[in-house]
Amino acid sequence: MTTRRELLAAAAALTACGRAPVAESAQDAVRRYLSRIAEVDRLIHSVIEVNPDAMRIAIELDEERLAGKRRGPLHGAPILIKDNIDTADRMMTTAGSLALVGAPAPKRDAQVVTRLRAAGAVILGKTNLSEWANIRSSRSTSGWSARGGQTRNPHALDRNPSGSSSGSGAAVAAGLCAAAVGTETDGSIVSPSSNNGIVGIKPTVGLLSGRGIIPISHSQDTAGSMARTVSEAALLLSAMNERGSDFTGALQEGALRGARLGVARGYFGSHPGIRSVMEKSLTALRTAGADLIDPIELPSDREYGDAEFEVLLYELKHNLNAYLAQRGGPIKSLADVIAFNEREAAREMPYFGQENLIKAQAKGPLTGKAYLDAREKSRGMAAGGIDAAMDKHGLDAIIAPTDGLAWLTDYVNGDHFMQSCATPAAVAGYPHITVPAGFAMGLPVGLSFFGRSDSEARLIAISYGFERCTQARRSPTLANLSDGIG
Repeated sequence: MTTRRELLAAAAALTACGRAPVAESAQDAVRRYLSRIAEVDRLIHSVIEVNPDAMRIAIELDEERLAGKRRGPLHGAPILIKDNIDTADRMMTTAGSLALVGAPAPKRDAQVVTRLRAAGAVILGKTNLSEWANIRSSRSTSGWSARGGQTRNPHALDRNPSGSSSGSGAAVAAGLCAAAVGTETDGSIVSPSSNNGIVGIKPTVGLLSGRGIIPISHSQDTAGSMARTVSEAALLLSAMNERGSDFTGALQEGALRGARLGVARGYFGSHPGIRSVMEKSLTALRTAGADLIDPIELPSDREYGDAEFEVLLYELKHNLNAYLAQRGGPIKSLADVIAFNEREAAREMPYFGQENLIKAQAKGPLTGKAYLDAREKSRGMAAGGIDAAMDKHGLDAIIAPTDGLAWLTDYVNGDHFMQSCATPAAVAGYPHITVPAGFAMGLPVGLSFFGRSDSEARLIAISYGFERCTQARRSPTLANLSDGIG
């Protein structure tokens, strides 16, 4: 079992950027990360805004520590959050859109921010993202927003970081923060985590409050942890969740012994580099004592993809209208966003359009039959997909490669997704963790662990065991991929 000393070391690493657990003040940590952002972020454009009050907050936290007060496990840890998460301070919350630049500040912090501050975190700044969390267009370029420009993958600057939590993933990988918060509707935490070579935890929908997060879908949206290690991601999730759950208790030695893991070969794809990393990962899991059921079957994404998209469009209109109406300012509805983009097309739509926003605007209320039918069909992924497979084989988790390799950023054709296993857990609203598994062609490959609703503790234990026996993460090169492979 993980010792108290190891847990304290993990907490210290959130302040000390993975160094040995030294007693570093909040001021020193903030100063160091701000210096790192100034030095490195000009290359990757992951931080959309730095908190002008970060040092003042750090001073207050250091004074509290000297007085014998410790707010929580994140006391003094500089955390970056995605720019679709409200903060009632001097920073903006824009989802990367120029439409919300200069709009009235949110009236209060998002609930996850309230919990972070209560745990002692310093909100260091906000990260760039795929504008409107990548819902604007089916031809989008991940990591691009009109406000923040293009985020680049720190492992290969000519490659895409994936989205929509692009800035959070790139910033963590590049060592610009202790950890970061992302959000996911379908793949937006686990995909950029995998492509940037870090750990990402998308929790069960509802474990973390969605209040104060610019929404897409109440059925699938959730915030989550993005960090360099499973321990750090678990600490962050512990601080943010609404149930007061301490997931660090799951960080135990030997969790893989006897674990039954279903291998979803349908998501392995055909890339030989990814398949090689996966076979080595399966060997490592077996050696550590896991029982692999290989293969297992899940319903094809095609069986519920159309229903999922229909649900997202309906819920986007409903939820975004409600959010914008209560926030105030000139942009009060989805229709206002669409009109703004048309007026500012040269700045807002130089590479791709807003056809998905227009489709959403055409949808009716959530009481309509088309929405209710689509919602019922997409719900079937839980009982008829993940739950059914786990029941059939007595599984603790399902595993698969998280994503394809990071693609070249391409404004002509948009994103080039090769493969992804994000959709089953996203549609079901179930937890999903990705952990660095290795590299193919110089690019990170992540291994996913997903399972039943509210199985975060078990997934954290299993993914921690995998991380401990493989130690696959490595720091990025901050160079073009072609510099390394010719």
